[in-house]
Amino acid sequence: MAYSFTNSKGVTYYLHTRRTMAASGKERVLFFFAKEIKEGVMDAVPDAYTVVEMKTGLPVLKKKV
Repeated sequence: MAYSFTNSKGVTYYLHTRRTMAASGKERVLFFFAKEIKEGVMDAVPDAYTVVEMKTGLPVLKKKV
């Protein structure tokens, strides 16, 4: 089951991940939210992160302190 987040405006977003190579040669892991379920959908939020909502209603991941 894909992790979903419904913002204050009632729009549902799904958490995804994608691995890319940086110019330095290191592998980077990108997390993003999309309105549709696509390739790379995640079942849960990673342990080191929490979901917060921006002023515009877009959800983002924030590292826990």
